[in-house]
Amino acid sequence: MINNQFITEKFGFLGSDFIRELEKCSVITDIKSKTEIVSPGQRIHYVPILIKGSVKVFTLNEGRELLYYYMKPGESCIMTFASIFKNCISSIYACAEESSRALLIPVSSLLTLMSSFPGMNNFFYNEYDSRFTALMNMVNDAVFHKLDTRVFNYISQRAVITGYNPVKITHKDIASALGTSREVISRVLKKLVNEGRIIQHKTAIEIIAVKYGNESSLNID
Repeated sequence: MINNQFITEKFGFLGSDFIRELEKCSVITDIKSKTEIVSPGQRIHYVPILIKGSVKVFTLNEGRELLYYYMKPGESCIMTFASIFKNCISSIYACAEESSRALLIPVSSLLTLMSSFPGMNNFFYNEYDSRFTALMNMVNDAVFHKLDTRVFNYISQRAVITGYNPVKITHKDIASALGTSREVISRVLKKLVNEGRIIQHKTAIEIIAVKYGNESSLNID
C-alpha cells in the first residue's frame, strides 16, 4: 500500500473509496534518466502515470526515430493504455528523458477500478484529447512550417516540459525527433544563432526569443 499526496491531488474528485483502492493496488517507482521503460513486443503489466520528470514515447522505422509525444507530470501513456484492451503487447518505445518517478497501476486492477469508478474514464478521455490535439499540431508543424521553425518549436517544447533553459539536448536528439540528419540540424541551429533566437552552449541550447515557465529556470549557465 502507498500513501501519496499525488494520488489525492490527481484523483481526489473520485472520492475517498477510490483513493483507498488505488493506494492498495498501485506502486511508485523511480526511473533513472535514459532508461528504456518499454519496447515493441513487450507485454504490458502496468499503466503508468508520471509523477515527475519526462518520458519520450516514440517508434523506430528502419533505424529512424518517429516521436509520438512526451509524457509530463500528471499524464499517462495513452498508447500503453490503449493496448490493454487488445493483447496487452506494446507497440511503442518509452524512455525516461530525465530522472523520473511514476505511479504504476496493474492492468487487472485498472480495469476493475474503471468498472467500479466510471469517473476514472474521464482522466483517460482527457488524455486522448490532449494527444490528438498534439498530433494535429505536429502535422500542422510538419506541413506548414519550415524546418527552422520546427526546430525552434521543438526546443521550446522541451524547455516547457523540463522547466529548464538552457535545455540539455544534442543535435542528434533533435535530428532523431524531427526525422532529419544531424548535419542539417547543425546548419539550422547556426541560422537560429545568427538570428538571435537561441544561444548554443557546450552541452545545451538556450532559447532567448520567448519566455515561459518559471523565471528561476531561465538564464541557467
